[in-house]
Amino acid sequence: MDETTTVQQLNIPLNRDLFLRTLIRELAGTLERVVGYEEAAGYISLVGQHMGKWINSLYTRELGVTTLNRDQVAQVLVDLKQRIHGDFSIVAQDHHKIILSNSSCPFGDAVLERPSMCMMTSNVFGVITATNLGYAKVILEETFAGRCGQCRVTIYLEQSPEAEAAQGWEYYGD
Repeated sequence: MDETTTVQQLNIPLNRDLFLRTLIRELAGTLERVVGYEEAAGYISLVGQHMGKWINSLYTRELGVTTLNRDQVAQVLVDLKQRIHGDFSIVAQDHHKIILSNSSCPFGDAVLERPSMCMMTSNVFGVITATNLGYAKVILEETFAGRCGQCRVTIYLEQSPEAEAAQGWEYYGD
C-alpha cells in the first residue's frame, strides 16, 4: 500500500454475508472441537428448531393459513432455501416422503468439514414438516459438508419400516 492508497480502496472481499457465514462456520468449528460433534450438532439443532418455527410462521401468515398441506410444505422447503441462496429442488414426492436435491449451499464453502451446520437444514425442514403434517424424519443422504458436491435430503412424512430403517432425525408436531 503506497501513501495514496486508502484502506477503503483495498481489495478485501469482506461483506456482511461473508462475515456472517464465516462467523457461523467458526462457531460450529469451535463447538465441534470443544464439546465434540454430537454436542455441537445438538446446540445447532436448538437454533434450527427456533428458526424452523419462525420461518413456518412467516409462510403460514403470508398464505393466510394455520397449517400447510403436503404440497405447500414441499414448496415452502424449496422456496425458503432459494431465498437464502440455496438451490433446492423437488426430486420426488408422494404421501410417504419428499426427496430434495440441492446444488448450492447457502453457507457456501463455509460448510465444508462442518457437518454440525447441516443440523440447521435438518431441523428447519423437520420442524416445518412436523408442525404442519404431524411427523417428519429427515435423512441427510448427501451433504456439502461431507464433500459430496451436493445435498440430497429425504423427509419421511409418516412412520414406516422404510423410515425406521433410515438413519436420521425424527420430529413430531404439537
